[in-house]
Amino acid sequence: MTKQTKIIATEARFPLAKLSLSPMNPRQDVPEADVIELAESLYGAGMIQSIAGLAGKKDTAEIVAGGRRLRALKYLDAKHSDLAKTHPELANPMVMLAPDAETAEAWANMENVARRDLHPAEEIRAYGKMEAKGGTVGAIARAFAVNEKHIYRRLALAHLPDPVLDALAANEISLSNAAAFTVSTDMKVTLDVLERARDGSYSDHQIKQALKPDSVRSSDRRVTYVTEAGYDEAGGRKTADLFQDQTFFDDVALLDDLFEAKLTEAIETVQAEGWKWVEAIHDHYLCHYSMGLEKFGRVYAEEGQLSEEEAERYDALAELANSDVLDAEGEAELAALQAIIDGEYSDEQRAQAGLYVYVDGNGVQQVSGALVKPDDKKAAIKAGVLAKSMHGSSGSNGPKSPISQKLRDDLNRVTKGAHQHAALRDPDLLIDLLAYQLSHHLYWNDPFGITTTEVPNWPSTETEGYALDERLTTNPPRNMMDAKDIGASFRAFRKKGAEHVRGELVRFLAAQFKGGDEKLQALVAKTTKPNTREVWTPTAANFFSRVGGPYMVEIWRDLLELAEDHPTVTTFAKLKKGEKAAKLEALFTQSDLRSALGVPEAQVARIDAWLPEGME
Repeated sequence: MTKQTKIIATEARFPLAKLSLSPMNPRQDVPEADVIELAESLYGAGMIQSIAGLAGKKDTAEIVAGGRRLRALKYLDAKHSDLAKTHPELANPMVMLAPDAETAEAWANMENVARRDLHPAEEIRAYGKMEAKGGTVGAIARAFAVNEKHIYRRLALAHLPDPVLDALAANEISLSNAAAFTVSTDMKVTLDVLERARDGSYSDHQIKQALKPDSVRSSDRRVTYVTEAGYDEAGGRKTADLFQDQTFFDDVALLDDLFEAKLTEAIETVQAEGWKWVEAIHDHYLCHYSMGLEKFGRVYAEEGQLSEEEAERYDALAELANSDVLDAEGEAELAALQAIIDGEYSDEQRAQAGLYVYVDGNGVQQVSGALVKPDDKKAAIKAGVLAKSMHGSSGSNGPKSPISQKLRDDLNRVTKGAHQHAALRDPDLLIDLLAYQLSHHLYWNDPFGITTTEVPNWPSTETEGYALDERLTTNPPRNMMDAKDIGASFRAFRKKGAEHVRGELVRFLAAQFKGGDEKLQALVAKTTKPNTREVWTPTAANFFSRVGGPYMVEIWRDLLELAEDHPTVTTFAKLKKGEKAAKLEALFTQSDLRSALGVPEAQVARIDAWLPEGME
């Protein structure tokens, strides 16, 4: 039936005995209570809307639209023996007759859906019948007076197995449960999962997991790394989740093979650069603890220098990248400039060191920094690639570090505090970072410890030489609210004004700031410009008395740039440990000692910037 076809219908009255329900009517089952309720309404107010049907043999008609009304009228006829006398219009209702069966079926579907919402299962089946007879989505949408998007969603369910639609019709599963079954291609598995889901104990996600226990989703890092196109080219099978804009990749063994092949190829490419070794890590991150990486030597590329013009261009591109408005060409230019800053490894470094290659949780290939294995350290030192470390761990081949682990922990806390202190300068950045963390799954790289996580920033030496912003160290009283009016307390808090509320939020965020991954930390540091010496000065109590005498002698000589046999150095070396610590503290805190020693301004600046190795 086309849009231009003119429908010629006729009307006629039929006695109730000559009327029956047509199989075309999608509402085959109607609750008795609904019939009785409608019958009482018709008996009191009459039938405002006529019913529609298709004429049959011997002056009969089958009702395709108005089946519930027909049931109500027959209920009244059985209940009231004088219905033909008291309500003749009900005993002989007017029926609009369709010219043909096609028109009658369209009326059946359109009238029942538009007048009173069908159960979703009935609606799905009605749409499916029209589609099976050649009805387009547009035609079905016009017939049912709904939008095409709705039709598409229902038709996606029309091909579900009958048992699933029957369970939906019986309200044993929800509509979203039924939609979850569209991912299945195995009838046996479908029926098995359906039986388990009938009691409503399965969520949509659990149904999909049960239907596709061995499949992976498009968000899996292996899929991202291999790419969907690469998987398709290899002949991998997929199943679309029509309702979640998701795809299931069913050939997991094939996916693993493609992943392994691509990672192997990447290792060969990196190995060709001249590294001593390149190895794959099949996890999505480097676990320093389990891999024992603290025993490895670390080799650093020599950083390159940007020209003034390149530096300005780098800052401009970085700003665009942070705003997510940088195009592909700009990203390539920024990457090239970043490569200059990162520097390059020499052939000698590559010959002594190696790399780990892995694919992170986002499916992006990553390469570790250059590492020297413990067994290769001596050769690397001999080749001048790796320097002898004064701070090597006790398990390394180098000498034991003069800085104890407890002191190292304190220094790390000081560094953390310095970064938090600097972050307070940029409240907008902290709030942006919070929004970013709350809207992204960053695994273990969250910038803030905003759950129950404590972010330590206070060393065991308390306030010795350490002065953070008071917003990080002086908390207002936090009363227990169990027995108080929390609502009133909150109203009072809000009355202090938006500036106070924002200040409290910023203070909390700064105190919970712990960094994120290396790239995010670098971006934040570039903005906030943390300076550990701004908040911490080495003193006898917090540092010097906690290291050995020989190490203090080396610090003294190095800061004053004196030879080992210089009288100032030899005299210092003869002091007791406590005297050495006090003397070094004075060098850092007393200008008169610096003057007495004749320390030039350049060395003063160096002393004012000095930090133990490993601090930022």
